[in-house]
Amino acid sequence: MEYKPTIGLEVHAELKTKTKMFCACKNDPDETRPNVNICPICLAHPGTLPVINKEAVKCVLKVGISVGGKLADFSEFDRKNYFYPDIPKSYQISQYKNPLVLGGELSGVKITRIHLEEDTASSSHENDVSLVDFNRAGVPLMELVTEPVIHSATEVVKFGEELQLLLQYLGVAEANMEKGEMRLEANISVSNTDKLGTKVEIKNLNSFRSAERAIECEIRRQIEVIEQGGKITQETRGWDEKKQTTFSQRSKEDSHDYRYFPDPDLPKLKLSELLELSEKILRAEIKETPQEKRERFKNDYNLKINDIDFYVGNRALGDLFEESASNLSNKNDFQLLSNYIVSDIAGLGEKGLSLNSKHLASLISMFVNNEVSSRGVKDIILKMVETDKEPKEIAEIEGLFQKSNKEELIKIANDVIVQNQDAVAEYKSGKVSAVQFLVGQGMKATKGAANPSFFREILEELLSKKPN
Repeated sequence: MEYKPTIGLEVHAELKTKTKMFCACKNDPDETRPNVNICPICLAHPGTLPVINKEAVKCVLKVGISVGGKLADFSEFDRKNYFYPDIPKSYQISQYKNPLVLGGELSGVKITRIHLEEDTASSSHENDVSLVDFNRAGVPLMELVTEPVIHSATEVVKFGEELQLLLQYLGVAEANMEKGEMRLEANISVSNTDKLGTKVEIKNLNSFRSAERAIECEIRRQIEVIEQGGKITQETRGWDEKKQTTFSQRSKEDSHDYRYFPDPDLPKLKLSELLELSEKILRAEIKETPQEKRERFKNDYNLKINDIDFYVGNRALGDLFEESASNLSNKNDFQLLSNYIVSDIAGLGEKGLSLNSKHLASLISMFVNNEVSSRGVKDIILKMVETDKEPKEIAEIEGLFQKSNKEELIKIANDVIVQNQDAVAEYKSGKVSAVQFLVGQGMKATKGAANPSFFREILEELLSKKPN
């Protein structure tokens, strides 16, 4: 039978605010000392009162605007009641009936809602001892819930990567999954009918690779259970990276199990009464989304799609490209510039980012004008990252200007012919491609300085002559 997987996502992302969600404690994901950024409020001491972090609300609303969601006029915070050692209050302040954002779409995936809540503390377990670090307790946490409209692990990764990019472009979150700043939870069901199957949730997937493998594994597991005549149990499962399998954690709770009710310590939010949270003002603060950048790069530079996606994901190199392109007079040279950035400069790391954009544009113009070869461009780039010298000065010092002196190239060509008689014989026997090998030998002899097309013409002319 053919089974159709259906997947809905819950994505949590820690917001990049200076302080926590309901207190003035520092929000510092890089703090390694346990229980340093804590206070009576985030530790839930009796008699303490939370205060809403307005910047965190702004962050979520900006995400809502960027995905085309409907911003709430009225919103409120609720208490989500459950006991766990990393929840100091024995409830989590979250949002239920009145989230900040409803609807929207990203990467072709429809979004149900986006709301704001507080993160839990972090637990560590070793032997028979469990330790709790409350530095993370109370950190602003955005939760985005999708509709169950995804049908493969590949689509999940595509959506997750696009959301991560969006959060970074908006400046609302770093979304570093290795640090736990962004986590995925997948609700998965399989069915061979038009009806949805029983869903199973996989919690806390902390990398796209893990998410893809866990989802594929769970789809296979559910199909095997059904094929063997069993029934899928609604439950929460974890992912064991070492064993590459999912495992049962607990039965899945429904919303009524959490006994949601409005938090009596926090005010209701009437967003239309808060000017700085108006959609018009927030929209003006959004510079550019990843999708807007893709469209602009396509319209302004007409680059290959793969190159555009590369620059969307590598903003520093994208800036280098744009700064260099602004110094090129011919739009037809944009793709040529991009070829060298993607294939050569990207591999130089931080050194590549230090390149002078005017010098890089000048180097591209030198290649277009046949002053240097492609090999020469690569060599000059390597010298440019080590010095502030202009490319023409480097080409002069290193002898990289293309040689177009016919008499000089004829001499080099004759030497190449004498030293590579096997390739010459192949060429004369009809293997035309052998001439390219000879051209390569000439380029090697001149350290890339020969004009390759001119050198090839000279070679072909010499090889076509009949011996005296």
